[in-house]
Amino acid sequence: MTSASYPFTAVVGMADMRLGLLLNAVSPAIGGVLVRGEKGTAKSTMVRGIASLLPAIDTVPGCRFSCDPGAPDPGCPDGPHEVGAGVGRPSRLVELPVGASEDRLVGALDIERALADGVKSFEPGLLAAAHRGILYVDEVNLLHDHLIDLLLDAAAMGSSYVEREGVSVRHAARFLLVGTMNPEEGELRPQLLDRFGLTVEVAASREPDERVEVVRRRLAFEEDPAAFAARWADSEEELRARIAAARALLPAVVLDDGSLRQIAAVCAAFEVDGMRADIVTARTATALAAWAGRTEVTTADVRQAALLALPHRRRRNPFDAPGLDEEKLDEVLDAYQPEPPAPAEQSTGEPDEDPDPDPGPDGPGGGEPPQDGPPQGDGGGRGTAPDQPAEQPVPEQRTDGDGPQESAEPAPAAGEGGDGAGADARGGAPERPAVPAGEPFTARMLDVPGLGEGAAGRRSRARTAHGRTTGSRRPQGVLTKLHLAATVRAAAPHQRARGRTGSGLLLRRDDLREAVREGREGNLVLFVVDASGSMAARQRMGAVKGAVLSLLLDAYQRRDKVGLVTFRGRGATLALPPTSSVDAAAARLEKLPTGGRTPLAAGLLTARETLRVERLRDPSRRPLLVVVTDGRATGGKEPVAEAARAAGLLAADGVASVVVDCESGLVRLGLAAQLARVLRGPAVTLDELRADSVTALVRGARAARDGGSARGEHTAAAHRQRQRGARAGQRIDSTERVA
Repeated sequence: MTSASYPFTAVVGMADMRLGLLLNAVSPAIGGVLVRGEKGTAKSTMVRGIASLLPAIDTVPGCRFSCDPGAPDPGCPDGPHEVGAGVGRPSRLVELPVGASEDRLVGALDIERALADGVKSFEPGLLAAAHRGILYVDEVNLLHDHLIDLLLDAAAMGSSYVEREGVSVRHAARFLLVGTMNPEEGELRPQLLDRFGLTVEVAASREPDERVEVVRRRLAFEEDPAAFAARWADSEEELRARIAAARALLPAVVLDDGSLRQIAAVCAAFEVDGMRADIVTARTATALAAWAGRTEVTTADVRQAALLALPHRRRRNPFDAPGLDEEKLDEVLDAYQPEPPAPAEQSTGEPDEDPDPDPGPDGPGGGEPPQDGPPQGDGGGRGTAPDQPAEQPVPEQRTDGDGPQESAEPAPAAGEGGDGAGADARGGAPERPAVPAGEPFTARMLDVPGLGEGAAGRRSRARTAHGRTTGSRRPQGVLTKLHLAATVRAAAPHQRARGRTGSGLLLRRDDLREAVREGREGNLVLFVVDASGSMAARQRMGAVKGAVLSLLLDAYQRRDKVGLVTFRGRGATLALPPTSSVDAAAARLEKLPTGGRTPLAAGLLTARETLRVERLRDPSRRPLLVVVTDGRATGGKEPVAEAARAAGLLAADGVASVVVDCESGLVRLGLAAQLARVLRGPAVTLDELRADSVTALVRGARAARDGGSARGEHTAAAHRQRQRGARAGQRIDSTERVA
């Protein structure tokens, strides 16, 4: 007995996501869709629902790679196949779990059988199972980078290549790729974002009537899934027929030169990299026309295609807000308006100009039977039907990239014990308004010493499944990475005892050795930022924020988790629990208030407790503590001694630490350097934090060895730099004394 899936047409709202999925169903060449949204927004439900709407396929009997009997793959590993009749079956929905291995994704050779029995046997992976169906990756941003590369390469080429121990296998792998992610858990790299054809933003509706309808339908489905599915059977069948009709019409759709010029102008205006954006936008506009039952692409199709294909391609770094400037889009489209029919079509305002998939009460817009009265919501923003204008601004609420955590922003400030008027009485100096961050720069490499075994990343050395081979060991579980030389060495001494008579090598399972590989891991980078009065000089705090922002960008590029602890007034606050979303940390940093005393010990103890809790959740991920301070401690009865004790506890825990020394002025106390010694970590200044400054120091040292005028110029430049720093330090110190 099979359980019924939730009907696709019964989902309330989510017009953008619905449209993206349907367009890929009509034209798989678009390249899939990435769905970004908060948890609990029916992302998985809609993906599973679209699978039941795809037409059934015929396959070659007995073929594990789902070859089409009308045009079988000539290179199929189970082939060659003769053209003939096939066996019908529904299109598959294959789900790729986050913890899947490379062998599970692309397939694997049975190495033990090959070595022990001399048989070359290939087991297909999930890419083969998804051929001519849907491959669904939930939480795609948590998938390892090398798996995403393999996945997207197969999606782009339509085939998968497996190279293992001298055996090459190639098979077709054409599928509809759907990925879902919660941006709060981290972003995909821009290079990987570009490989997804379309992207949509989803958010739960804020309209009470729509939320009530969502709950009502869900409860009805859970009470009797079969009866609920039967109520929506007609709508499902109509949508299934419309997908088939659009697929049949697609080859007849004409994309004229005027529309192509609009597409090229839009992509150039938004400065997207490469040409993939132009190609995907053209394919999407063509699919939109076919979906609307037309054979010509209109300006409305180009506009909607740009809104789906470009937002994720214009993000240059994780701190750029997602989305597209629609006013700018309209200006470009108007400037490159095709000559003949486009103005007349726009002036009519006919509903079929709108490419939304909702044709009526029973269509894909979530229409419902007569007994369901409440109207459909959007919840997605763009791509809505003409009768749903009220939902247009919904996605704009998330343009900061921070999601629902934004509403909790005032809480950390209040918890720091020095905000508002109360800060004057309890924390000393009054709170000052947030200082904008300085321009980020390329930060020098900071890593955790030793060898770890944490999640794959790019910061510290670790034992990983991918990387350079450093040794061998007996297999621990299923053998995946054979170390051939070590296997031969293990078997060689026993050949005479095993009675070898020929030139071959007799192997037993005990001889097998797997390769030990060393790569890189991502770490937990926990920032402890001093926001007290001693750090509140606006010039210096702007530079400090710029430095932390640079380290956050470095953490994003190295696939780290990040957390943020701030201390000021009478205590410390965990402003951001450890997360993979570095843009959330950047948003907290931008609004960080300053002023009050300097409870350095409280900041270090809060960091220690945060690391203790995180160690229980993720024991394999090693932490890197980055303390950003001038080293002063003024909070508590014995602030200096308490800070030293807290630092000693962190050092005893074996936490790798780096102190970013923010002290300035003509006379410097060196307190940050003393803190670094207690933490058993290095201390770097803001200038030394720059990667180019390290290069400059090396070049300066080489010039000094060479002698001559280069050494004199370097010394004079250093003297001028010290003079400028002294003058700036005097200004900062005078500002602090006034405060």
